[in-house]
Amino acid sequence: MTGTLRRPAVAGRFYPRDPEDLRAEVQSYLSQERGNTRSPVRAIGCIAPHAGYMYSGHVAGAVFARIEIPRLCIVLCPNHTGIGQPLAIVSDGAWETPLGEVPIATALATALKQRFPALQEDTAAHRAEHAAEVELPFLQLLQPELSIVPIALGTRRFEILDQLGSAIADVVAAQSEPVLIIASSDMNHYEPDAVTRVKDHRAIERILTLDPQGLHEVVTQQEISMCGFGPAVAMLTAGRQLGAKSAELVKYATSGDISGDRNMVVGYAGVIVK
Repeated sequence: MTGTLRRPAVAGRFYPRDPEDLRAEVQSYLSQERGNTRSPVRAIGCIAPHAGYMYSGHVAGAVFARIEIPRLCIVLCPNHTGIGQPLAIVSDGAWETPLGEVPIATALATALKQRFPALQEDTAAHRAEHAAEVELPFLQLLQPELSIVPIALGTRRFEILDQLGSAIADVVAAQSEPVLIIASSDMNHYEPDAVTRVKDHRAIERILTLDPQGLHEVVTQQEISMCGFGPAVAMLTAGRQLGAKSAELVKYATSGDISGDRNMVVGYAGVIVK
């Protein structure tokens, strides 16, 4: 392996630091969904939340348990820290979680940079960012040969997100094996539960109709604080270009479902695009 090893930034805070505790917790979220009779499906993309596992792990688990996780995954996430480039990719090295190291899919990352030169090599944008990291333990348990391309997005501009999605679709279509495009996102933040549910379902409606521009418009015009709407717009754009026919809301919840506090919640939606 060449390149740098990214150490986990939020182990022990968003999810357990102990490998066995982490494995058991992730398995518990996956098994809640796998108890049904439906077989995992081959998906083009998905949306999964990235909060602390105690709040959103059951939603993320419901999504990933329903999908055949391929060896190659592109993980699009928001840039919560504001550090680094607005289109930050990592194209070599590996990411570490308590479950082991996940190598970067260097050939895939290089192809993405060549197709869309606005992507900038930038480890700083990812160093303290949690939104891609928290998805990895789910993927690691389901796909032991996992490799990833992490991309952190710090732009809200639709044209850029649309162009990125199109570039991802071109590169994915040229691969000889499946690639899953993951958009890491929570939904509306820090409003009452009833308000959040209304706002979130306006955004979810656009997602389920595979409408990236409609999602961008409803989030930006109706003050829906969906942190990863940029990743979701890019994923939906790529999905449509790759022939996606439908999107399914696998699970929706808010933090109030766990905490009991309905005065100020965060929403979580799990969606599969296929």
